[in-house]
Amino acid sequence: MAKKAEIKIYNDYNYENTWELEQELCLESLWDLQEGENSQQKAGVYRGSHMADFEVCSEKTLTYNEVISLTELANILSEFYDVFAVAIVKDGLLCGVALAPTLEEAYNKAFDCDPLASFYGILGTSDTIDAELARHLNSMSVQLIMAPDFENQALDLLNKNSDIKVVKLNTPLKEIKRLPQKEVRVTPFGVIWQEENNINLAAGTFEVVTKTKPTKEQVEDAVFAWKVSKYAHSNSIVIAKDFKTVAISQGATSQITAVENAMTLACDASKEAVMVSDMPLPSIDCINTAAQGRIALIVQPGGAPNDEKLIEVADKFGIAMAFTGIKNYKR
Repeated sequence: MAKKAEIKIYNDYNYENTWELEQELCLESLWDLQEGENSQQKAGVYRGSHMADFEVCSEKTLTYNEVISLTELANILSEFYDVFAVAIVKDGLLCGVALAPTLEEAYNKAFDCDPLASFYGILGTSDTIDAELARHLNSMSVQLIMAPDFENQALDLLNKNSDIKVVKLNTPLKEIKRLPQKEVRVTPFGVIWQEENNINLAAGTFEVVTKTKPTKEQVEDAVFAWKVSKYAHSNSIVIAKDFKTVAISQGATSQITAVENAMTLACDASKEAVMVSDMPLPSIDCINTAAQGRIALIVQPGGAPNDEKLIEVADKFGIAMAFTGIKNYKR
């Protein structure tokens, strides 16, 4: 497998909201799913006006939860479409994301983020899976694998494993973000919808608010972690170092709890790492906990009443902190 020269994070896609709810809801049924989120729930798949081109290469059908997880995989990998990237999702929740000079190295880094949660998860890659990587995946308890392509030998190896489903994504990852994605919910209070979170961030848009300044490498890790945090369920904290998530805490009821959980998951790997919060940090307890984990850079939206106090405490511990002004709440 050829190596790519260097890791870059691009922000060059353009969006136009041309979607009409009335038109989109004139849907054509494609197939019924065996069940919804639970066995007692009915579910099905309908054709959207703009869909990704994909094929299930194994003789198996997708489940409701797998379609949700595939969507998460495609979205997160589209953020890193031109580098070797691997993401692992389980039950629609991120388990690990990593970039590396080779796909196999990215896989090892992503799996190392949360090995226990990654078992029976769904794995996606940004590049072709070769036979060597397929052999590794065959030995793991992976439920489904999605990639832009598979070498013939790799496909043969994976299809011999009756526990693995294989999905080939024919639509280029770069184009995934250009496909309309809307969240529609039918509620007793009306049908509500919202557009996808397409907010973008580049390394130069951080507002460093502390006396301590981050290094170039820390800023690059922060952009990577911030992109990952868009897909973690709130309240979330993402800790990353060397283009690898070392901890993803999500679904907490408060940001303080999310920080504490993330530090517990990261253990010693939080040293000199970056910490990204999807919501403003409300309390100096968040900074104190990050300091105990020897975090080097904190990135958060800012805008909380205690911002000045948090900046003061961060400076006390020599932690760099940057505000983005952007919340990434995700239910």
